[in-house]
Amino acid sequence: MDLITPDLGLIFWTGLVFLLLMFILTKFIWKPILGAVKSREENIHEALEMAEKTKAEMKKLQAQNENLLKEARIERDGMIKDAKETASKMVGDAKNRAKEEAEKVLINAQLAIAAEKNAALTELKTQVASMALDIAEKIVRDELSAGDKQKQMASQLAEEISLN
Repeated sequence: MDLITPDLGLIFWTGLVFLLLMFILTKFIWKPILGAVKSREENIHEALEMAEKTKAEMKKLQAQNENLLKEARIERDGMIKDAKETASKMVGDAKNRAKEEAEKVLINAQLAIAAEKNAALTELKTQVASMALDIAEKIVRDELSAGDKQKQMASQLAEEISLN
């Protein structure tokens, strides 16, 4: 029954040891433990704040990246459009130059053909005139081969010359 009803000395010494242990724990152990817990709590709180700031900054950077991508796409589209316009202009210029060159060649060919035609016509006229003279000469020789006709022709020519 000693366990159920403890002795007064036992209660005193147990209480004294308890109070002494509480004093030592509060003075030397409890404060550093509470300080460490509080420090840990502050570190966790700071880490959470830093995570929130980082999250907000990441969203901001992501928005900036999206804007940069949009600007880059717009610039790329503009460059592609300019390149297409330049290429089509170059092709158009080349076509125009080719058309002009073809027209020049055609005009030169037409002039050359006209010159050749005129030269051929002139030569043909010369040959026709020469042939006509040859034929006329042969006809006149045949007609003038007889002596009577020569005299008659000579007198006729003399009369015409004297009339002029």
